[in-house]
Amino acid sequence: MTFQAYLDNIKAKTGKTPDDFRQLASEAGILNSGMKAGELVAWLKQEFDLGHGHSMAIWAVFKDQGWVDSPKGKKPG
Repeated sequence: MTFQAYLDNIKAKTGKTPDDFRQLASEAGILNSGMKAGELVAWLKQEFDLGHGHSMAIWAVFKDQGWVDSPKGKKPG
């Protein structure tokens, strides 16, 4: 499955894009630059019933867009 297919499946299941999740996470008060992947994964599972793989795809977009910091020692690609 391609990365875009993950995002397409998430949109089909939830009706939401990564930007929608960013907005909702911000409104929920969980989004901050130092957020950890596990925090987002737990929130996406609880609120949207997304599995680990799909949640990590959203996390990857958050990192790529600079909405969260990359882990120490790693630079965004």
